[in-house]
Amino acid sequence: MATLLTIDDLRRILIECAGETDGTDLSGDILDTRFETIGYDSLALMETAARLESRYDVAIPDDIAARVDTPRELLDLVNGALAEAA
Repeated sequence: MATLLTIDDLRRILIECAGETDGTDLSGDILDTRFETIGYDSLALMETAARLESRYDVAIPDDIAARVDTPRELLDLVNGALAEAA
């Protein structure tokens, strides 16, 4: 089990789940960019949450995943769950 989800890990998972949208560069500083701004809708985020649950062995309830607006919030959520499990 991984001990920390990094922004680079999250970028790879976002691309695996929904790809990069036209005109969106995920290689930049996206920590505080809203998911909708970078073209990721609720379906893409649900797929991302499911992938994170599987890879990192954490629970991300659907209602919580739906309220996460930025990559930073998602990182904090997953890394907080990992810290609790440790």
